[in-house]
Amino acid sequence: MATTYQRDLEATEFTDNIDRRETLGKVFEIIFLLGLLIGLFVLALLVFDICRDGLVRFLTPGFLTETPSRFPEEGGIRPAIVSSILLGIIVIAVAVPIGVGSALYLEEYAPKTWWTAIIEINISNLAGVPSIVYGLLGLGVFNYLLGFGPALISGALTLSLLSLPVIIVTSREAIRSVPDSLRNASYGLGVTKWRTIRSHVLPYAVPGILTGVIISVSRAIGDAASLIVVGAVSFLTFNPGLFERYMALPIQIFSYITRPEPGFANAAAATIIALILLILILNGVAIYVRQRFSVI
Repeated sequence: MATTYQRDLEATEFTDNIDRRETLGKVFEIIFLLGLLIGLFVLALLVFDICRDGLVRFLTPGFLTETPSRFPEEGGIRPAIVSSILLGIIVIAVAVPIGVGSALYLEEYAPKTWWTAIIEINISNLAGVPSIVYGLLGLGVFNYLLGFGPALISGALTLSLLSLPVIIVTSREAIRSVPDSLRNASYGLGVTKWRTIRSHVLPYAVPGILTGVIISVSRAIGDAASLIVVGAVSFLTFNPGLFERYMALPIQIFSYITRPEPGFANAAAATIIALILLILILNGVAIYVRQRFSVI
């Protein structure tokens, strides 16, 4: 009898423990859902406020195709758009190959020693460094040491440095998620290591790699602090070249909101809409490519 009673008591305690855990899990689920809804609500309010203030100015003819003006109701943001597009293209062309190559080396080739562990820790720490620190680095290296000066190429290379840690970290996680059975099956057929990486590992890791590219490029295009340090200007009357002075949409926004005339606030909101659309277009292209590789 005592043994049966003890078993029944243990079974009851076990059931109560499961019910308590399920209740606690539902409570945390509700808390997390509320946090998500609050974030989406605040984001929706911000987008609504920006569209209310800037949509009319954004739809004004010539706003996207003309150069800036000292009058808030005139001019446009064409040089800033061209500069931001060029900055994004150069960041992708420079940071993605270097970042993915570094991730491949660290995951597939580098020996697991103390110095690789130090490198991995430093890369992870660099992902959280403020962007103005990268701006100071770019100012010293690209502006002065290499002699590029306050040109678009200096800003693009600085943003590439800003993007590299995020690309490396996310690429390593994507490469690490590829099953070892896939590699072993390829090695079993006599395929070389590089051909295995090129034909099997990379295609499966591309969706995760592109996720890191999306995050890093979006951060780079929307960054203003590093570009201010490197030498971006707030007024241009021509489309910039690689070795010329340049603008950027975040710098244009900063310039508009610092001016006292009320019309510039609407121009700043319209420029924010243009920046959001540019980021959404770039992200849409990356997401499309990622989905294509996911299907494969």
